[in-house]
Amino acid sequence: MNDQELMRKALECAEKGWGKTSPNPMVGAIIVKNGEIVGSGYHAKAGEAHAEVNAINDAGSNASGADLYVTLEPCSSYGRTPPCTEAIKKAGIKSVFVGALDPNPKHRGAAITILHEAGIQVFENILREECAVINEAFFKWITTGKPFVLLKMAMTLDGKIATHSGTSQWITGEQARQRVQHLRQWADAIMIGAGTARQDHPALKVREPQNWPRQPRRLVVSKSMTVAEAAKTLADGVTPEVLNGTNWDADFRRLGSEKTVSILVEGGGELAASLLNAGEVDKIEFHIAMKILGGRDSRPVVGGKNPSSLADAVELFNTKTFQAGQDLIVTGYPAMRENTDT
Repeated sequence: MNDQELMRKALECAEKGWGKTSPNPMVGAIIVKNGEIVGSGYHAKAGEAHAEVNAINDAGSNASGADLYVTLEPCSSYGRTPPCTEAIKKAGIKSVFVGALDPNPKHRGAAITILHEAGIQVFENILREECAVINEAFFKWITTGKPFVLLKMAMTLDGKIATHSGTSQWITGEQARQRVQHLRQWADAIMIGAGTARQDHPALKVREPQNWPRQPRRLVVSKSMTVAEAAKTLADGVTPEVLNGTNWDADFRRLGSEKTVSILVEGGGELAASLLNAGEVDKIEFHIAMKILGGRDSRPVVGGKNPSSLADAVELFNTKTFQAGQDLIVTGYPAMRENTDT
């Protein structure tokens, strides 16, 4: 296998930590000797051993003189665990292949220097983009102090999320709903508008698997609803937090300071419009059912003020599409817009 193929093996290890490592990143590592993988590991939970240490322990004596492939630059300072650079040197690793560099300016490149000075060869940027994307929420949080906001909306082919009376269950099929559970596992918080809370009475929790160890914070956006009223709208009686949505930047900076790294927004259309117009959406994921609902009063996927021209449209880049059963899923990144907090 070549370096890219081996790094993909490390990425497969990293994905085993999906949704369990926050506020730490997901990291995977493998150890290769004489062309064979002799050890592997991933970061399973904040405060526990990092991927490199787990891979070294898995390899045992085979780590000496071997190559280490790791999706993110090894840590080089003491935190809740000792620096991985020390473990790498102690194990006798010959070469280190790094996917993405540490996004923290205080630490970026430090491990590379330490390992070079110890006589260890270091090769950077192996599948850099793929290794960065798996931790795009962590990268944003580290560099800005604000959580990564993913806007997920389910809609019909003609862009409707509900009938005029608010009925919306179920627009998409079972496989798309399973995808939502996967996203909820990833999210530190789930956000909805007051209308969605009143109409759908959602639980806003990870239901699959039933024993999921880390449930997200529940956020309801309303300018008039009290916390007590919001609690009555949720299915399991959990008391949510209520945001009024008048200053998104301040809200997200506070949530970020509380180690909320990722937010999954699940509706409705007015909330989607507010966040998009404020430039606070980092990524969209639209689930499109092969249905045409129709109706001029049916509820649109994005509401808000009427635009004056197509120049007001939010453009997306790096878009991707894939199937979930009969439904089409589209992902993309909105182009940066001026923050208007509308």
